[in-house]
Amino acid sequence: MRSSSVKLYLAFLAGICLLFQHMSSFAQPFSAGTKKVLFLGNSITYAGQYIVDIEAYCMMNYPGQKIEFINMGLPSETVSGLSEAGHAGGKFPRPDLHERLDRVMALTKPDLVFACYGMNDGLYMPFDNVRFQKFKDGISWLHDKYAAKGIRIVHLTPPVYDELRGGKKGYSEVLDKYSDWLLGQKKAKNWEVADLHYPMKKYLEAHRKVDAALNINGFYLAADGVHPGETGHWIMAKALLLYLGEKKVSTAADLPAAVTHSKKYELIKLIAQKQDLMKDAWLTAAGHKRPMKKGLPLEEATIKAAEIDEQISSLMK
Repeated sequence: MRSSSVKLYLAFLAGICLLFQHMSSFAQPFSAGTKKVLFLGNSITYAGQYIVDIEAYCMMNYPGQKIEFINMGLPSETVSGLSEAGHAGGKFPRPDLHERLDRVMALTKPDLVFACYGMNDGLYMPFDNVRFQKFKDGISWLHDKYAAKGIRIVHLTPPVYDELRGGKKGYSEVLDKYSDWLLGQKKAKNWEVADLHYPMKKYLEAHRKVDAALNINGFYLAADGVHPGETGHWIMAKALLLYLGEKKVSTAADLPAAVTHSKKYELIKLIAQKQDLMKDAWLTAAGHKRPMKKGLPLEEATIKAAEIDEQISSLMK
């Protein structure tokens, strides 16, 4: 090969390398066309810390992409439509996603949906095929509602249930079955499914083993066996970010370890404040049948959220 040809070939390779470096520098968990991300689920989603973690992570690592993260989690809700007798002391049955989904869809108009159900759908009872089928039917209905409109939906396996804290013997296995079925839909129906359940279960069991070796006990992710605390929510957020391709979070023990911004603690606090404001406004605007506090009118909440965004933008500079 002539020297001129070699030089041209090397220049071509160098150009390809630069192109890939340029492309990788713009790699991000959400596509450029993603402007609205909706989270559906029960009280764990309503608590919303894992959503705050994901929003804060993306904002600080990919400041050029502006995404609205919408929390529409509703406490006590199921996708199965089931409710146990005497739920909430007989005050109200569990809300059913079927009752509100059309209004949520019309109001939010998301580009991407994350749906996290299962924890309530087995009603904290031993495994039952009828309840299981209701869960499967509900998830399939939810999937088809968004797929029919060409909207991307990612199903999330339910968080782990801790029988030592929650006391419902056998319910951990119920959620294993629900999670296994969801994960099986990746191959069976080509669904997108991100696993939160088994990373949480693995973490919980590993720490319990350490406790046992030291003749101590007391470690938990959820004080009541159901609702995870800060560590549990970070495991959920991390599992979802890993699903979205963010490999660099794999060793991060918490959100602050996953971001480097000098004002990260102030930013996280402001994002949490905005999420707390907006989730109640969104729920109230869409409407539901569960007794709970009303949020501000959506227009008023949006104005207040914009003020928080201004504070965030100032810190980001």
